[in-house]
Amino acid sequence: MVFDIRVRLGAVMHIRPADRVNPADGPVTLRVTGVRLVANQRQDYGRVWLEGFRLTEDGGPGRQTQILVRADLLPP
Repeated sequence: MVFDIRVRLGAVMHIRPADRVNPADGPVTLRVTGVRLVANQRQDYGRVWLEGFRLTEDGGPGRQTQILVRADLLPP
């Protein structure tokens, strides 16, 4: 399985709990600053790390975070 993981840095992504590996804190709105492949998993799991800043309710930057998400969530 091959994924096209081009992501525009600075893009804002709305990530549902179902799209994350650890969804304990609910949905997240993330301003993307980086994307990393997951090298220690089988490729058919299709997961990537998104790095960025969680956006607050007013759209301002919150804390920096890394979120493991399904690769097919990313736009082509």
